[in-house]
Amino acid sequence: MIGNFAQLDSIDWAILGVLQADASLPVHEVGERVGLSSNACWRRIKRLEDSGVIARRVALLDPEKLGLATTVFVAIRTQRHDPQWLDAFSRAVSGIEEISECHRMAGDVDYLLKLVVRDIAHYDRIYRKLIAAVPDLADVSSSFSMERMKATTALPRPA
Repeated sequence: MIGNFAQLDSIDWAILGVLQADASLPVHEVGERVGLSSNACWRRIKRLEDSGVIARRVALLDPEKLGLATTVFVAIRTQRHDPQWLDAFSRAVSGIEEISECHRMAGDVDYLLKLVVRDIAHYDRIYRKLIAAVPDLADVSSSFSMERMKATTALPRPA
């Protein structure tokens, strides 16, 4: 590790590329794809997991096949930035499962949320829940995604 960054070689990056595409592959197949024996590949994967580079392995679900075809981006501005308000906001956001991402932003917007919902009526229920739980929201602006043109969980290799 250098600072907070793991030192990875080209084989580590190849392993990460394979696992980001399909983490369900058996170790021997990952090893074959990157030119390593099963044992050597397993040791590298274990090191990547132990160091936190591989944070977890999950199943990615298709939201449309689950009836969650509407993605909403919600820009929030607030006049309050004190610890008590932030704690209330964090609790509210954490308690709403439809919020898949929450980012504290620089610029005109204070927070940006990504929600995955069934439809506009479903979003409206979440909106009402959010504004009831969090005081002093100065502006809540919603944008509905018309088409997902790119979506990936894979991270790029730094240049």
